[in-house]
Amino acid sequence: MTSDGTPASAGLPDGQVLLAGTDWAALRHAYGFATEAPGMLAALCDADLSTRTKALDYLHGTLHHQNTLYEATVPAALYVAAILPDPRTTRAVIKERRSFPGCMRAELLAWIASVASEVTNEAETLCQRLGLPLDGYPPAVGIRMIRPLLFSASLSCTEDTDRHVREAALTACIPLLDDSQLLHHRRALVPLVREVLGTSPLWQHRERAIDALDAWGEDSSGLEGQRNPFLFCDSDLSVEGSPAWPVGPSSAEGYSEEPPF
Repeated sequence: MTSDGTPASAGLPDGQVLLAGTDWAALRHAYGFATEAPGMLAALCDADLSTRTKALDYLHGTLHHQNTLYEATVPAALYVAAILPDPRTTRAVIKERRSFPGCMRAELLAWIASVASEVTNEAETLCQRLGLPLDGYPPAVGIRMIRPLLFSASLSCTEDTDRHVREAALTACIPLLDDSQLLHHRRALVPLVREVLGTSPLWQHRERAIDALDAWGEDSSGLEGQRNPFLFCDSDLSVEGSPAWPVGPSSAEGYSEEPPF
């Protein structure tokens, strides 16, 4: 149990202890040192809708600005994973047009997916071509080290009663499964990828299922992705929503800007 009485994800530190025990003032994010991070991260579970939405924007725009990993991204990812079981993450967030549907928990899983996408095998290949290996960049090394913990927390959400959360959880699991310690989990997740992502009303999730199954050497036949690859289906998305999914690059896109290392 966490200090506020909510269940903790297996192997993860207590969220409040993590916030208090991390020297955030010594860690950098997109705009300097992360002195404000404890308050902003705690606000993800705030009772006020606008406050927790602002905290979610902080996750994307400051701790993972333009899909970049920073020193502060690593403990922030641990905190996000630790609070996933908290019932308060089932609350809504303010949405923008063209956003994927879902509560705060789905949004947090989307953020984990974005972070994990920056340290996949494909991201490593891209960075090698640029002469910037991931193992030479401490934030990337840090995220890679905690992938088993992020996976454990994300996997537990694949049984959530909310379909949006289940879809987001699987999308978070997929890039984490590039970790050599986690490869054996791929086969067990194949049925869920097919049955949940592969049948999603959202073509983006169906495409993700096809890409993952193909990459894993599994059968993706029968799954239908985007019929017209040149058409972005606004009708697939909620009228209201938070930052559009996926917030990070796809495995085929890599970094959206040159990484700062």
